[in-house]
Amino acid sequence: MKTRNHALLLASCMTLSSLALGAQTLTIATVNNSDMIRMQRLSKTFEAEHPDIKLNWVVLEENVLRQRLTTDIATQGGQFDVLTIGMYEAALWGAKGWLQAMQDLPASYDLEDIFPSVREGLSVKGSLYALPFYAESSMTYYRTDLFAKAGLSMPERPTWEQIGEFAAKLNQPAQEQYGLCLRGKAGWGENMALITTLANSYGARWFDEKWQAEFNGPEWKNALNFYVDNMQKSGPPGASSNGFNENLALFNSGKCAIWVDASVAGSFVTDKSQSRVAEQVGFAFAPHQVTDQGSAWLYSWALAIPASSKAKDAAKTFATWATSKEYAALVAQKDGIANVPPGTRASTYSAAYMSAAPFAKVTLEALQAANPRQPGARPVPYVGIQLVTIPEFQAIGTQVGKLFSAALIGQNSVNQALAAAQQSTSRDMQRAGYPK
Repeated sequence: MKTRNHALLLASCMTLSSLALGAQTLTIATVNNSDMIRMQRLSKTFEAEHPDIKLNWVVLEENVLRQRLTTDIATQGGQFDVLTIGMYEAALWGAKGWLQAMQDLPASYDLEDIFPSVREGLSVKGSLYALPFYAESSMTYYRTDLFAKAGLSMPERPTWEQIGEFAAKLNQPAQEQYGLCLRGKAGWGENMALITTLANSYGARWFDEKWQAEFNGPEWKNALNFYVDNMQKSGPPGASSNGFNENLALFNSGKCAIWVDASVAGSFVTDKSQSRVAEQVGFAFAPHQVTDQGSAWLYSWALAIPASSKAKDAAKTFATWATSKEYAALVAQKDGIANVPPGTRASTYSAAYMSAAPFAKVTLEALQAANPRQPGARPVPYVGIQLVTIPEFQAIGTQVGKLFSAALIGQNSVNQALAAAQQSTSRDMQRAGYPK
């Protein structure tokens, strides 16, 4: 009897152990952008459909997210099962074997529906290492009512010079109406994303064909002078602290006449529940100047699985769900078709979506025109429009971003910022062994 009871107890423990093992918890690291906050909210549907998978969310500001994920994956820390990363990390981390390849996706996922440029940006040698949640280019948002009142007309494809002129005419700081809102927060993916595309349009490049830094050229000087002069003259106070989310809040509260930033903001600025100016927003292409090559960026926030995850199958199940046609349909049902994550799938751009989303045409054309292999008017040895896809860029871009943010608030001059950027970048590239 004693032996039988012992056997029953042992069997019960094994059953409980199996159940415990069956219910996996995924830790998902993501950025605090509105689309990802929506994904977190709608993931209750996923948990209901997958009772054996529990989701634990870590939602962070963009710069902090990048730092945390870089540290964790480089040390194989294993804190996370799903990472929200971009094309930069997907290419570099995939090549190092730090990410799980996204293979054997179900036929219903319809990988061919994803735009080729987005798939390529998240792949290494033909292997996909992250599934795109949304993709974006950049565009110009402007207040149609303010333009009409001032007798101004925004061209479909404005120049930066025109943007500066419009901003000066519409700047009324006494009424908390600022002519131009641009990113000022230091970071390779924050202010440098915007400033690099601005510089591209002035004919600048980060490096020449021999990997020599080019901040001492006239193109960078013209671009940075435009940025600093116009932001000091027509920008909001505290601009050096403003990234995407901060400028979105300023625009939606009616404080920006013109804002140049990510095309993903289209659904937010036209959403009456969060934008006071939803019915007074116009859309134009990102500004160009001497060239339109590289004047608008290409980026994707995507879901990846670190090789260190102990729950790869469950993580793949979630990443597939959150980037699927079914998820897009869920967003359309719950929040309206205009809020479907943009830029990744051809099927998104249906007649119904194009009609409901006034920003869709510009977004689609900008995404189709973006070419990361030819980001400027002159040849470059790197891939990337608003970034340089080399491991060293994360540190170099952030350092340059700090120098340019300091110039914005007058801590140093444009010439001093460019000289320091040239010196620090050249030193770091030399230490890294370039040219390779």
